[in-house]
Amino acid sequence: MGHSDAPNNPDLYFRQVPLGPMANFIYLIGSRRAGECLVVDPAWSTDALIDIAGRDGMRITGALVTHYHPDHVGGSMLGFTVPGGVAELVGRVDARVHVHKLEADGLKKITGLSEGDMVRHESGDRVQLGDVTVELIHTPGHTPGSQCFLLHDRLVSGDTLFVNGCGRVDLPGSDPAQMYETLTGRLAKLADDVVLYPGHDYGPTPTSTMREQRRTNHYLRIRSLDDWRRMMGR
Repeated sequence: MGHSDAPNNPDLYFRQVPLGPMANFIYLIGSRRAGECLVVDPAWSTDALIDIAGRDGMRITGALVTHYHPDHVGGSMLGFTVPGGVAELVGRVDARVHVHKLEADGLKKITGLSEGDMVRHESGDRVQLGDVTVELIHTPGHTPGSQCFLLHDRLVSGDTLFVNGCGRVDLPGSDPAQMYETLTGRLAKLADDVVLYPGHDYGPTPTSTMREQRRTNHYLRIRSLDDWRRMMGR
């Protein structure tokens, strides 16, 4: 199940795992030398994720959260309940949950996590495992505290950016103007050879380079905020 490779950093453990009925991609990121990994958005099946990591010789020591929606972190919202998730994970393994400071209160409400279960982050913070560095980038728009994770030439993007798509901006807490700035500002600065690893398998391929996305993803090619609002029906 899933895909793993480490062409640039020999210590990097990286696995893309398709899981759940909503075409989610969950990621395991860690240090082979340390034998430890973090799970990005661990919803749907805690057993499956612990099993995959274990078979790869890795121990889960934490979670990285892109945003607080239940299909990414478990829990309940607007009558929608997802099994697994960060609360179940921290109940099973010795782990803390890394979340952007603007998303933390929402995460507690949806999942029931305590403050002590979480580490609140600013944009630009880094999480280190062995020789592997994960940079946290605040990318608001889909939710106020959405964040992406950059590992040199890999971007794990949650629901901010999909292959040939982007996250919804019509949900509670969404902001079309912030999403426009995120896509055309923060993410537009990434190098062409950065590979996009989205939170859902919604596109024609499970990954894509930013070079290709600048060519094919029309959400990255909008010239003005007014044009963006018209396209998004706002």
